[in-house]
Amino acid sequence: MVGSVALLLAWRVSAGGAGTAAEPLWDTGTFSILGFDPATGEVGGAVQSRVFSVGNGVLWADADAGVAATQAIVDVGYGPRAIELLRRHLKPAAIISQILKEDRDPLPDNWTKEGRQFAVMNLNGEYAAHTGPKATEWAGNKGGRFATAQGNILAGPAVVDNMIAAFEKSEGHLSQRLVAALEGGQAGGGDKRGQQSAALVIVKKNCGVWLHNDTVLRLQVDDSETPIAELKRLVEKWNTRRPKAVTPECK
Repeated sequence: MVGSVALLLAWRVSAGGAGTAAEPLWDTGTFSILGFDPATGEVGGAVQSRVFSVGNGVLWADADAGVAATQAIVDVGYGPRAIELLRRHLKPAAIISQILKEDRDPLPDNWTKEGRQFAVMNLNGEYAAHTGPKATEWAGNKGGRFATAQGNILAGPAVVDNMIAAFEKSEGHLSQRLVAALEGGQAGGGDKRGQQSAALVIVKKNCGVWLHNDTVLRLQVDDSETPIAELKRLVEKWNTRRPKAVTPECK
C-alpha cells in the first residue's frame, strides 16, 4: 500500500492579548482531487497546501482497493481505515458513514470530528466525499465524472469547481489531468494562505516500473514557492518516457 500524502504540522496559538481567540492548533488547509481513468484503469490523487510536506498524510492509495484523501481537522487514521474498507468492497458512501460513526471524537474542544474532511474512491471510479460543518471556511467538495475535489481554508467554491472542470476537460495521462486540476484550483484562488507543497500518487496492480510494483507514479514537492509548477515539471518529465512495468499484461 502506498502511504500518504499530507497535513500535520506544529501547534499554532494566536499571539494576541487577552480576549483574542486562539487559532487552530495545527495547520489544516489544503485542496485535493481523486481521479480515475477508465481507459487505463489507473486511480490516483493529487494535493496542494500551504504547509511543509503535504505529501505526508493526506493521500492513501492501494491497487487492490482504491484511493482516499483525509484532510482539514484531520484524523490521518481515516486513510488506512478507508483502504481497509475498500478492500472489503464496501461502497464509498458506506465507508464515509462507517468511518464517521467509528470516530469517537477524542479531542472535541480543539480537534473536533465535525471539522474532518475526506474522500474515498474505489477501483471503478465510484466515490463519495464528506466536509464537516466545522471545517475551516471556505470548505467544501464537488464531484464530477470520475473525480472528486475537496478543500478547506480556500478562497471560495471556485477552487473545487475549477478543479473538476480542469480534470474533465484536460487530456493526456492521469498524472497530467490531476496536475491540471491543481492548476485549476490555484487559478480559482487556492488555499487562502498561499502555496508551499504538493504531491501526487497513482496506482494500478503490477503496472509500476519493474516487477511487482503497484505504484505507477508517486511524487512529492515538500517546500517550494511554486509547488504546483514544480510538480508539473516532474510529471511532464516522467511522461516523456513513462517507465514501464515488465509485467506482460500491463500495457
